[in-house]
Amino acid sequence: MRAAWCLMAALVASACAEKDPPKTDEPAAKAAVDGEFCEEHGVLEAVCTKCNPKLAAVFQAKGDWCDQHGFPESFCPICHPEAGGRPAQDVAGAGDGAPPHGTKVRFKTREAAGLAGIEVAKAEERPGGARLEAVAVIAYDATRRAEVNARASGVVRSLKVDVGAKVKIRTPLATIDSAQVGADRSRLAAADARVENAEITYKREQDLHAKGVSSEKDMLAAKQALEEARAERRAAAAALGVVGGGKSGSGYTLTAPIAGTVIRRTATIGHMVEVDEALFEIVDTSAMWAEVDVPEAQLPHVASGQAVTVTIDGVDTRFAGVLDYIAPEVDPTTRTAKARVALKNPDGVLRANMFARAEIALGGAKPTVMVPSAAVQRAKGVALVFVRIAPDEFEARRVKTGLVEGELVEIVEGIKRGEEVATKGSFLLKTETLKGSIGAGCCDVE
Repeated sequence: MRAAWCLMAALVASACAEKDPPKTDEPAAKAAVDGEFCEEHGVLEAVCTKCNPKLAAVFQAKGDWCDQHGFPESFCPICHPEAGGRPAQDVAGAGDGAPPHGTKVRFKTREAAGLAGIEVAKAEERPGGARLEAVAVIAYDATRRAEVNARASGVVRSLKVDVGAKVKIRTPLATIDSAQVGADRSRLAAADARVENAEITYKREQDLHAKGVSSEKDMLAAKQALEEARAERRAAAAALGVVGGGKSGSGYTLTAPIAGTVIRRTATIGHMVEVDEALFEIVDTSAMWAEVDVPEAQLPHVASGQAVTVTIDGVDTRFAGVLDYIAPEVDPTTRTAKARVALKNPDGVLRANMFARAEIALGGAKPTVMVPSAAVQRAKGVALVFVRIAPDEFEARRVKTGLVEGELVEIVEGIKRGEEVATKGSFLLKTETLKGSIGAGCCDVE
């Protein structure tokens, strides 16, 4: 083996700054491996030698190779299905089991890193504080939505509007003939007659009492009868008013309770309707809601009152609003919580069920450092980023991550602006910081 490149991460210069990695007598613990799975070949995508043939030399040089099937022997999906297509990893001894901060991974040449598939990107600084991008769906504003129900059973006799009609408050929607309305109107007419007779009787008793012909008891009885008749009339009028009956006949008219657009009509002429049956639905679309799916991990950074910008593919307008509600529960399937943004929609551009993107301004004027999400690896729950400190050398940094913005991750501490971080291939760098690889030395590969 004489090729001029070193086995990836073949020599770990030091486990922490200038010191050798600390010894540990603890049994090797099998590390959980992060990353996407290659469904085609049945192994972890980051170490799939079929998808990335360059990796074959890495495992061959370490003596971990199955010539028959073309996979590393230790996790060959055919020879060792129990490995689940994932390499067994023993984590180097730090107090928490993760690689120490400052662990070095050195290649023989810079070209060697390229042959191993290592790619780098610069850490970027974003001004004006962090932002959170999340998916959203446009929905009707529930406070501007009205369902119009039948107020009494009956038969639909006429329709005044159809789906899509623009209506104002109290615009007639339909007329309904109802036996109940006829009965209520008869009760009101009878109550009117009783009030009229009671008024005449009370007036007569007042006159007789003034002349000393009638007793005060008779006058008070007539007054009470008048008050009872008036109360009955008020009740009959209220019952008819609730239904919406006219001044005559046995029908009533349904009217729009709000201004907006008719989006649903189930009423048809001749349809026998029951009390409280939904016949129309009206929505005011001059304002809409954006229902944002906030990932569970980002909820600590999100609060009511934060500014939000909503964009929709194919729509040039950017819609501005603020978070006015965050659900107190997380969906058990999607692991997201619903947040709500009220948006003005005077031109009717926004429509219910449109997919959208929401950008939430999380506040703070301090610039943030962002790196590609592929640069962040995890070992034993610790976030690691590998920084190139020399053409042929990388350093493991323990970092504190923040918000996720698309394909970028905020680094709260551990990385500075402009530093070059390993992206593609960073998983393999992580494996070389593990106990079994430290001190493996450089290898020539034929």
